[in-house]
Amino acid sequence: MSDEEDIDLSAIDEALAGGCGGLFGRDLLRLLDLTPAEFTLVLDTAAAQKAAWAAGKRDQPCTGDTVAVILEKPSLRTRSSFEAGISRLGAHPLVMSDQNSAFSRGESVQDTTLVLERFVDAIVLRTFAQSKIEEVAEWASVPVINALTDEFHPCQGLADALTIREHKGDLAGLKLAYVGDGNNMAHTYLELGALAGMEVRIATPPDFAPLEWVVDDCREAAADTGAAIDVGCDPVAAVDGADVVVTDTWTSMGEEEEHDTRLKAFEGFQVNAALMAHAADDAIFMHCLPAHRGEEVTDEVVDADCSVIYDEAENRLHTQKALLSLVLGAA
Repeated sequence: MSDEEDIDLSAIDEALAGGCGGLFGRDLLRLLDLTPAEFTLVLDTAAAQKAAWAAGKRDQPCTGDTVAVILEKPSLRTRSSFEAGISRLGAHPLVMSDQNSAFSRGESVQDTTLVLERFVDAIVLRTFAQSKIEEVAEWASVPVINALTDEFHPCQGLADALTIREHKGDLAGLKLAYVGDGNNMAHTYLELGALAGMEVRIATPPDFAPLEWVVDDCREAAADTGAAIDVGCDPVAAVDGADVVVTDTWTSMGEEEEHDTRLKAFEGFQVNAALMAHAADDAIFMHCLPAHRGEEVTDEVVDADCSVIYDEAENRLHTQKALLSLVLGAA
């Protein structure tokens, strides 16, 4: 976690006065909805707000606003971080989860969205198909934030970017290795690296590679930032010299029936001490959690000094708070 001593309050005030940078009223459905400058703005705002909170500044710029948080998938970090962050901004979190979510009664997405937007100033949605959140955004006149879909997890990506920056400094040029399933987190790290000018190496079993169209989008974005994208099947080659090593669960929500099959398919892709030995000496380990200890990662890595998973979890609060303040026009 970043040092909270000797905080420069004038620097914080200057950072917080930076404005919304064109994000007011905008949706965030995937990280590539942001330009590199907007991506950096969210991180800078989060860092300034985090430092301000640590210094005892309790401004509530979104007092009077209401944010709907709709959770169609189980959640610990997403619900806790959004509900706490919205409250810290002075807004009211209207949380609807599981069987009691906004879409639980079979009403059309159009009707649900057009009613809900009459009551709230932003919509946060954690759901399954990316097409659903895209449909919500199509109908909504208020900002829509992706709190996880099967294809992308942009809020986790922002938190991870802030965490890497806190521990490693400037993101540009850093080497990030992701080992495991080519899932929504693999897609998100590709987008993060493309925006930040990082070298991103993805290693998955052959049948579990990231979606080709996502990789193509990221390579196109990388051409403007100097990022490098490599997708392959060799964990050791991916981790070699990496500054950041990341993994995620091999069995995501909705895939539980495939668990035993996936365990066999992912043999050799576990992040353990032997694999981490190929990374840079000062490499950090990250995992968005929940972790299945003994499967995709071992205790010796999760609990090692190089592991920053709890800083990473905390930063969900700070980056989501920053994002909401920007799209609500309060930053």
